[in-house]
Amino acid sequence: MKQIETDICVIGGGSGGLSVAAGAAQMGAHVVLFEAGRMGGDCLNSGCVPSKALLAAAKAARHAHGNPAMGVTGTAPAIDFAAVKRHVADVIATIAPHDSVERFTGLGVQVITERAAFAGRRLVHSATHEVRAKYFVIATGSTAAVPPIPGLDGVPFHTNETIFADTDKPAHLAIIGGGPIGIEMAQAHARLGCAVTVVEALSILGKDDPEAAGILKDRLTEENITLIEGVGVAAVSGSAGSITLELADGRSLTASHLLVAAGRRASIHDLGLEEAGIATKPGGIVTDRRLRTSDRRVFAIGDAAGRAQFTHIAGYHAGIVIRNMLFRLPAKIDESLTPWVTYTDPELAHVGLGEAAAAATWGAGNIRTQTVPLTGNDRAVAERRTEGMVKVVTHRNGRILGATILAPQAGEMILGWSLAIGAKRRIGSMAGLIAPYPTFGDASKRAAGQFFTEALFSPRTRRIVRLLLKL
Repeated sequence: MKQIETDICVIGGGSGGLSVAAGAAQMGAHVVLFEAGRMGGDCLNSGCVPSKALLAAAKAARHAHGNPAMGVTGTAPAIDFAAVKRHVADVIATIAPHDSVERFTGLGVQVITERAAFAGRRLVHSATHEVRAKYFVIATGSTAAVPPIPGLDGVPFHTNETIFADTDKPAHLAIIGGGPIGIEMAQAHARLGCAVTVVEALSILGKDDPEAAGILKDRLTEENITLIEGVGVAAVSGSAGSITLELADGRSLTASHLLVAAGRRASIHDLGLEEAGIATKPGGIVTDRRLRTSDRRVFAIGDAAGRAQFTHIAGYHAGIVIRNMLFRLPAKIDESLTPWVTYTDPELAHVGLGEAAAAATWGAGNIRTQTVPLTGNDRAVAERRTEGMVKVVTHRNGRILGATILAPQAGEMILGWSLAIGAKRRIGSMAGLIAPYPTFGDASKRAAGQFFTEALFSPRTRRIVRLLLKL
């Protein structure tokens, strides 16, 4: 057993762990990184990267049809599903060197390709190494959650961890789960020529603004995706090529393939956390706002910390713990800044508080909501992409609390609102921007401007203007 003394030991080579390791090593810290699986973790290998590559192929297929309303008529595209999956694999392979063992070794990180677990307080061991460190960072991510549906373990099914490598084109893909992963995969496969049915026990995109989600669901229905919500799956049966879902309301459906997209669970088992005295909770490891565990020299970040499960949040967490470990700064997370995007077409993006959460926090009488549909946005009209909206939630004093955008590039548009909320800006700062014309972003400026409309065009303002013009 080789013994190592180091400054920082990172367990997990996904997005968050790699960010900590790279940043700390380049700032002069000695870093040991354990990763038993694939470097880059879920994001690179079975999450963000392959899903966006598949969605890009699906969008290309959609555009091949042309747009008769613009005088452009296309034909149904010929889709080579195996070639689409090769495109996905090629995208992963192109990005992979950035997350590779070789790159991190070159940065000065000692990478050990073995599974690690705590053997005591501030002591980690693997098959061949034992590491003591001043600080530890648990960045083990999460895995696909598989619900306890009777019969599910007896049929072949995919999760996001397997579907991108399957070159077999589904004739009919059934998806259990109507969250972002399920809905993204539904639209991608529908546009690539598959029949798709989504079954969601609660509400599809239930964490998003109901009005925006409703518009998006209408769009998905127009693309011949069958959406079933408010109904659970009671049982699953069948075999490869013919899988039957028995629904709780008595209905049933049969599909050729099944994708389970029912959320994710933190990967914290077999880490020896009890040996280190590290407390856990149902969703992950217990941490404070500095992301310290019950042992203040052990941090947990990303999905392992049981907070918002996004790659960009893992990266944000990495910056917080680096400041705490290397500079002894009491940096804390601010979860009001968390943006998320569902990368459908149009995209659905959100940051801050929604209407209901804002009302619960500040009181309904203190909340104002401004909504601008894309039907009034000239760029959207020009591109015939008016199925969307910008909704902004503010305090009555004008402080920006949250924003939701449904638009073709909503993920890009939400950044300005993220900055405004993080800086605790008032709505006038957004209303006063000079937005280039014509852009989808101009809808954000219009939504901000609407906050002042009632007062600006009121009888009182008219009286003041008339008086001033007489002087």
